[in-house]
Amino acid sequence: MNPNLVPWIYLLIAGVLEVAWAMALKASHGFTRLVPSVVFAVTALASLYLLAVAMRSLPAGTAYAVWTGIGAVGTVVLGIVWLGEPATVWRLVSVGLILAGIIGLKLASG
Repeated sequence: MNPNLVPWIYLLIAGVLEVAWAMALKASHGFTRLVPSVVFAVTALASLYLLAVAMRSLPAGTAYAVWTGIGAVGTVVLGIVWLGEPATVWRLVSVGLILAGIIGLKLASG
């Protein structure tokens, strides 16, 4: 495996874990439910750890923007699919713009 890809893989996993903690946070109902609250804590810490590891090699601004972008897009998509949140044209266009920004930052970083 290309060693230059490893930080990006860590960053991708960190972003997916960000989605997991956001969904667990919603399910915790303000930390009043134990299991989702524990899932939130574990996934949030793991996500931040992997983000920190990725930032050893990637520019901080790029890594952070990609991490939050993955989290935002993933959370919106799961909100639409699992929680029945609206899939309006403007929401979908906005998600597309976030995706374009993530791709642009990856391409700009090499």
